[in-house]
Parts: sequence; structure tokens; C-alpha cells
Amino acid sequence: MATLKDVARLACVDVSTVSRALNNTSYVHPDTKARIYAAAKELGYHPNVMAQALRQGRRHVIGVVVPRLHLAIFSEILQGIEREAGQLGYSTLICFTEDDPKAEKDCLNRLRGGFADGIIIAGTGRNGRMLRDIQASGIPLVQVVRRQEAQISSVVADYRECGADAVRFLYNKGCRRLGLISGSSHLAPYRERHEGVRRAAKELEMEAFYSECDRPVNTFEYGYDCANQLLDEHPDLDAILAAVDVQGLGAIRAVTERGLRIPKQIKVMSLTGHEVGAMLQTAMTSMEMPSRLMGQKAARMVIEEVEAPGGQRPAPQHLSFTMQLEEREST
Repeated sequence: MATLKDVARLACVDVSTVSRALNNTSYVHPDTKARIYAAAKELGYHPNVMAQALRQGRRHVIGVVVPRLHLAIFSEILQGIEREAGQLGYSTLICFTEDDPKAEKDCLNRLRGGFADGIIIAGTGRNGRMLRDIQASGIPLVQVVRRQEAQISSVVADYRECGADAVRFLYNKGCRRLGLISGSSHLAPYRERHEGVRRAAKELEMEAFYSECDRPVNTFEYGYDCANQLLDEHPDLDAILAAVDVQGLGAIRAVTERGLRIPKQIKVMSLTGHEVGAMLQTAMTSMEMPSRLMGQKAARMVIEEVEAPGGQRPAPQHLSFTMQLEEREST
């Protein structure tokens, strides 16, 4: 295996010059640097990344903690995170929690134990103290999609206005009695969408009903059971709002099993669109967040904080994106 000394010998320079050139730690003449790179390539020299990380105090790894990727907006957000992180010389280490606070705590303990330079998290809202402790220890944190802690930077969407805009859209379509498939108030997006829906329904004098079920929230089964509950209790509903697309899929199944026609008899809409919604036989209208851009912003924010000089880390930043309506066949 080639060493730094071998590269220096072939390039006819000192070992220190090779080190400075390969690590970009100080100026090396371009011609000399090109000669060093050519020698390293010829010898098949690969730097000891772990040793570099120990010397620099960095691993160039960003931890990402999300509930899941399957049929969820987090898959698109992760694409944005990985793209931006890669361009900045970082890799990602992904942890899944299924919105289980204990699993989330375990993930955070592993990441804070030396695996990651910074952490991006879509949290459960149940480990706030731990997040604050991690931040206080010097590990940068950025919240994505879910802002739970005011003193930790975040990249989210305007969920209240999203809920209100969806209600106004349905009102203009002639709907007057709607059901909302919601989720735990511990999670900011569910809580804030609920508030936006309630506010707009009150302003427009619409009837709005709400449903939560005893199942994992971001699932087909949750949407199916909640939609059936809403229709059992309020059979004259003319619209159903689902918090996320996968719930909307379950709602569409429940509606069609009852023989109701979409969108003539009842309209179904998602408040957090995923690309799968556009591919259904009855394509689902949704409020779309710029998920890849949000992932890119979160990655850049956490890496900028990682690389900030000691004692000069930026104050918490909070970015909020507007969601855009995509009208499709289900309304």
C-alpha cells in the first residue's frame, strides 16, 4: 500500500508539501500540486480518512433522523440533503425512528457518541431536553419538517396557511362539510394544519370534523380507518382532507368501497403531497412542499454551523416555505 512518503518521493517534494496539497491546508503552487496528484494517482494512494478526521476533529458525516422513507415526504427531503451534503464534501448516516421516542433517543445517542459532526432531525417532540443537551455539547442541530424547539434552527413549511388554503379551495369547489384526518398534537405539522383548517372553516362558516385513530399515523391503514370513522359519523361529508398522501390513499379506498364517486360526490385532498399522489388512477389533489429544496437548505445550514470557527456559530435560523396547490382528479 502506497504511503505519503512514496508519493513525495515520486513527485520529488517533501512529505509536508504532499500533506498540504492533498489536504488543502495551505498554498501549494499549482504545478507542484498537479505533480503530486499525478503521483498519488499513479501509486493508487488513498488517504487515511479516519486519521484525517481525528486530526481535524471532523468526520464529514451528517446524521439524519427521520420517521421513515417509504411513501413519505422524507424520501424527497433526504435526496436534497444527500445532494447538498455530497457537494460540500459530507456523507450522510440515516436513522429511522417510526416516530417511536425511544428509538429516536437511541439514534441520537449513537450519533452524538462520535458518528456525526451535525444532525438533521424530524423529531417526535418527545426528546426536547436531549436535543437541547446535544446542542449545548457543541454538535450542530437543524430541525426539518417539524419545528419543536425554538432555540434550534429549522426548515419547515407554513402548515397553518396550508390548511387554510386547502379549505378555501374546497369551499370554492362547492364543499360545505369536510372531514380532516389529523395526527398527534405533539407534532407541529399536524397541530398547525389543524389550526389552519379550523380557522378557515370558521371564517367560511363551513362544518369541519376531525378524526384520529389508534394506529401509526403516516400509514395507509390510518387513513382508511379515520376516513371510515368520519363517514360513519357524518355520512353527508362532501370532502376529506388527509394530512399526508399515504393517509389519502387509505381515504380513497374507504370512500370507493362505500360506492361514493370521487370527485362528484366527495372530494379527497392531501395536505402534504408526495410524488405517488400524481400516479394514482384517480390522481390526488395536494398541497406540495418544496421538499428537495428544504433538504438542501437543512444540509447547508448544519454544515455551515459545523464549519464555523469556534465561538462564531450562527444564531438559530428558522426558514418557512410556502406550499403550492396541485389540482388533480380527486377534486
